[in-house]
Amino acid sequence: MNLTLFDLDGTLIPGDSDHAFCEFLAGLGWTDGAAWRARNDAFYADYQRGTLDLPAYVAFATAPWRARPLAEALAARTRFMHEVIAPMIRPQALALVRRHQTAGDRVAIVTATNRFVTEPIAQAFGVDQLLAVELACGENGEFTGAITGVPTFREGKVKRVDDWLAQQGLDWGDFDQTWFYSDSTNDLPLLERASHPVAVQPGAALRAVALARGWPILNLFDQA
Repeated sequence: MNLTLFDLDGTLIPGDSDHAFCEFLAGLGWTDGAAWRARNDAFYADYQRGTLDLPAYVAFATAPWRARPLAEALAARTRFMHEVIAPMIRPQALALVRRHQTAGDRVAIVTATNRFVTEPIAQAFGVDQLLAVELACGENGEFTGAITGVPTFREGKVKRVDDWLAQQGLDWGDFDQTWFYSDSTNDLPLLERASHPVAVQPGAALRAVALARGWPILNLFDQA
């Protein structure tokens, strides 16, 4: 039995769903436009540098939609899936996921983006198991903008995978091979934990690490 884990943004899709959803909401007029976009871009630059304040970003990114009735937020998410995410889901990425599923691997998506944004994306890939940033709710069930539990970010991804496996009575040692696909140095803790780390469309920093350590580099979105 093998374990296969996928990062989402920049790995299975050629873009960042969190950043894109903020852009989409700005386009709907749910934010203050240029100033919002500039702050969204600044947070994304922090992520790429490995300096992101995740709780601050989650509070910022969720503010426009959690201020609205849930039905309205869900309708916006549906439009976002159709208009923005669906064109990002490429046949070669779907085929990579299917290959591991067909081989009988235990497959999960492990993403630093929150569940509200990523749950329908995981469903579109046919992946039932999603480990994502979980959003806290208040007494009346409303989203607060805070994170609950261990966020799936940097070392937190390893912890969340450990806990998920333990819930099933499993451990990393129960698998013949463990795969993790990612594009970012933010995921080095989980890449180093896998027996088969794969750098997918990596940025310069992860490409340098992959070349130095002999990890395979997959330019997934360059494929026809």
